Amino acid sequence: MDGHQDQPGVSARNLSKKLIFWDFPRASWPYDVVVGLILVFIFATPRTWFSDQPRAASVVLLSPERGHGQVYIEPDLLRKVPETARVQRAAELIHQRTGKRPKVVSVEPIRDDAERELKGFIAYTTP
Repeated sequence: MDGHQDQPGVSARNLSKKLIFWDFPRASWPYDVVVGLILVFIFATPRTWFSDQPRAASVVLLSPERGHGQVYIEPDLLRKVPETARVQRAAELIHQRTGKRPKVVSVEPIRDDAERELKGFIAYTTP
């Protein structure tokens, strides 16, 4: 009777060993169940569980034009900043992103074709 009680523990240990080392014959029902569980985990796990989600850069250095550097700044970073303070705030954002302190000459809003929606800002800098 004692030998019979040890049997379930052995099969549970064998099952966990097979799960860890993926030791199921291909196209068997245990193999299909494990694959199904993996797929459920991949597609049902909320993104918020993982903090390493890629995020678009909010301050992007663009190619220089006519001797001025250009920096794209996301609209949310300057939207509520008064127009008179945008140059200073843009300089701070560029410094935070690059570690450099270029002189910001001007900051211009970028709007859609209908001039309704704000798409971002371009800060023009000099070295």
